Amino acid sequence: MRDDTVPDTPLADEIVRRLTHTFEAAADPAQAVSMRAYMRDQFPFLGIRGPLQRALAREVVAGLARPVEADLRSVAVRCWALPAREYQYFACGLLRRHAKVCSADFLGTAQHLIVTKPWWDTVDALAAHLVGPLVSRHQGLVSTMDAWIHDENMWLTRTALLHQLTYKEATDATRLFRYCTAQLTHGDFFIRKAIGWALREYGKTDPAAVRSYVRAHESRLSALSVREALKNL
Repeated sequence: MRDDTVPDTPLADEIVRRLTHTFEAAADPAQAVSMRAYMRDQFPFLGIRGPLQRALAREVVAGLARPVEADLRSVAVRCWALPAREYQYFACGLLRRHAKVCSADFLGTAQHLIVTKPWWDTVDALAAHLVGPLVSRHQGLVSTMDAWIHDENMWLTRTALLHQLTYKEATDATRLFRYCTAQLTHGDFFIRKAIGWALREYGKTDPAAVRSYVRAHESRLSALSVREALKNL
């Protein structure tokens, strides 16, 4: 679904023009079948495998000016409106590379992307590499994460759980553990997996704290969460 309230920019026009031309020329219908099956038939694909996608993405932006926030918003929303999943992957990569230019207001765009055509592939990329950096730089957004962890939309909840994934020593462990506790009994696979993943990643920084948390909550944590949390400990 296209958010028509987002204005286009000349740079966004050029990026999307190049992108659609380049990706359509590289489409592989045979690969598209297997890629769609792997993603449980959630989305159509052009059939462009990851390494080629990334190479083509570099070609698309070669020689262009660095995007500013308005450009990023326009490209991302327009990519989300296109049917093939590779366009959303391109947007995620572009946002990851240029997340530093985004203001706190960009979290609204991130939310639109998370809840539109949601699945783990784009949600996880946005959580760790867009929402996480936004919250890190704009501490006022922490309150939004506090709201998302209780949101009825599962993908916003997963984003809250995963947004500190790359923080390492800068992780707010108290908040991480509180978020996990808030969703201990959630019945969905994607939330249980996210709890375990978030704990496992923080375990690389403070393994003792993660072991202690798991011991204290093992009777309520799902087997999946426990297995994921302790996988490397």
